[in-house]
Amino acid sequence: MTEGKVWVDPSPGFQLRTQRLIVASDDQRSKLGALAIDANLLNGWVDPAFFIGLGIHAGIESGISAEGNVNMLTRLVVHRAPRIDEPMQVKGHIESVTEVPRGLRVATHVYFESLDGELLVSVPRESLKPLKRKSNQKVAGPGAGDRPPPIVASTESLNQVQYVKLEPEQTLNYSREGNAIHYEEDAAIAAGFRAPIIGGGQGVHYLTQAFWQPGQRLDWTIFFRRPIFWDDDLHIGQTDDAQALALYRGEKVLTEVAVGG
Repeated sequence: MTEGKVWVDPSPGFQLRTQRLIVASDDQRSKLGALAIDANLLNGWVDPAFFIGLGIHAGIESGISAEGNVNMLTRLVVHRAPRIDEPMQVKGHIESVTEVPRGLRVATHVYFESLDGELLVSVPRESLKPLKRKSNQKVAGPGAGDRPPPIVASTESLNQVQYVKLEPEQTLNYSREGNAIHYEEDAAIAAGFRAPIIGGGQGVHYLTQAFWQPGQRLDWTIFFRRPIFWDDDLHIGQTDDAQALALYRGEKVLTEVAVGG
């Protein structure tokens, strides 16, 4: 719980508190079930998409608020896939904090180990922490800083493998703490969105379901290009060479993945 928590400003070198955790079988089944994904297909392995949210919550538990923050990109690397109910520990640090016109761009490196120190999953990421500015206060450059070029040039290059119709109840049942823009309409509208947007990790579950072989290594660089609203229509696709994956809507790429880093 975050009510009454004392928050600290993100700063380079800030060390996250080492914490122990497990991904419990019932939790995985419940959260994936909320998204209409069958957890039985994972055969006892943890869906790697969970580590995106777990990395964010490691920051929250260390005093770094996620309220209003927008995930921009994440590299998700599975070195050795964890099993359900396997004890782990999470560690990490903030690598850099850069001022951009819309606020602060924060780079954080989070990783998960076995209790004896074996590296399991790495989740370096960059997020935007919006800040209110005076009308005459400006910072030069793009609103959220430099953005890498697109991986998918056009959705016409994608082979559709699945269609998903999102429902607000799915997001509400997936997560209701950490960042209100994902589950409270007033907070989302105040942040400039027409409706709540799903968390990056929630969307990545659809990609791991379609393209990850349970238990295998994985190295994806994930770009969260556009918000995905909790009532969106989503298409899931990949390029012919399977080196790029995407969640998209019509001609708009929403989330895209470079396979292999």
